[in-house]
Amino acid sequence: MAATTNYDLRMTDAEGLMWRLEKDPYLSSTFSTVTVLDRQPDVDAFRARMEQATRVVTRLRQRVHASAVNLQAPLWVDDSEFDIDFHVRRIALAEPGTMRQLCDLAVLINADPFERTRPLWQFYVIDGLKGGKSAIVTKMHHTITDGENGIRMSLEFTDFERDPPPRPVPDPDAIDAADAAAARTSNGIDTLRALLAGGLRLPLGVAKQVRDLLADPAQIPGASQAALETLRAVATQLSETDQARSPLWTRRSLRRRLETVRAPLGATRDAAKRLGGTLNTALLTATADAAGSYHRALGSPVDELRASMVISTRGDGSGANAFTLARLIVPTAEMSPAERFERITAATTRAKEGSASASVETLAVVASALPTSLVTRLVRQQAQTVDFATSNVRGAPVPTYIAGAKVLQNFPIGPLTGVAFNLTLLSYMDSMDMGVNIDTAAIAHPTKLRTHLNDAFARLREV
Repeated sequence: MAATTNYDLRMTDAEGLMWRLEKDPYLSSTFSTVTVLDRQPDVDAFRARMEQATRVVTRLRQRVHASAVNLQAPLWVDDSEFDIDFHVRRIALAEPGTMRQLCDLAVLINADPFERTRPLWQFYVIDGLKGGKSAIVTKMHHTITDGENGIRMSLEFTDFERDPPPRPVPDPDAIDAADAAAARTSNGIDTLRALLAGGLRLPLGVAKQVRDLLADPAQIPGASQAALETLRAVATQLSETDQARSPLWTRRSLRRRLETVRAPLGATRDAAKRLGGTLNTALLTATADAAGSYHRALGSPVDELRASMVISTRGDGSGANAFTLARLIVPTAEMSPAERFERITAATTRAKEGSASASVETLAVVASALPTSLVTRLVRQQAQTVDFATSNVRGAPVPTYIAGAKVLQNFPIGPLTGVAFNLTLLSYMDSMDMGVNIDTAAIAHPTKLRTHLNDAFARLREV
């Protein structure tokens, strides 16, 4: 019988920060994946499989219960009214069922806010794709999981053969216990008791001192060492306040467009090895190359841009989210791929060293002591210093299947959070499947950017 996977009942401070930032739609942390299938999946079987998955991955049956006045990160409580049909839906594209139609629909699904009284995920089975194909758009809030852990979670509903034998079902006793827990945690008194029993991640006295120091720096000489160290880390992170470098990508909006790019994984990794680096550096090098080419093609050359890069901190015992963000200046002027790769390697090393002392979790601890309106303003201000974002998620190296349909492609939609575009890579077999989530107010010619990305990856492979 399958064993259940239990998660912490309380969000980490970083997850709590992402939850609070949703007050500003520009800072949404929802992400999705567009999975293209070779045929229609068995929807009834898929729904039953997801029902079973929620019994194994308990987070999928939990909703958020916010903490009073943000003194602690929110609590996860079981949803006593969980309904699988709300989370697994089926729709169809109109004819002719092109990839462009699918991408446009996926963007709308991703942008639609979650119902906050329910678990924060939805899967859409989409029929009608040209050639008898179908797709599944998986949509999750970042507080549930990061990209890497999301791949592990997907093992609960994917297979390695088209017609696999039945999977073991969860222990019925465990199901009964979960249902009983859902009934208990739906009681407000029990929830409040759990919130108060958790203990503050940042001592209330330290949090108050940090808040007071931000309001009145004259109090610094009398502050505690803990408050000073926390404030110093925050100051380091927030000291970069100049605007993003692009002369073209100056506007931001809620208008989105998804472009897709594919490149061979093995050949790109080999090129990175020849240059003495990693696939992450290759991804950032090609993206910077394409961004520079885009600017030159439109008559606005730029020598450098500021990028953000997701750095995994996952290890033994990591929770649903284990990452930090690094910001770095990347060269975008005309130069050889080798020179760009070398300069970005050095910039990445410096960025990783800097991010260690001002992690997302550290900033989130301090944010817990600040009003949400101030936190969103500070984060929006930081987002405006970045031109584009990148992320790399390792996917399956072998063919996978969902409810009898073979997975052909996986295109992720990473959160924008105020940048001009987010390019997220999800590897699948020997393919780098990249989703480019674009703010169309910033980037007026999305298809040109896609073309420059394809060309940049080709140049890199030729090294």
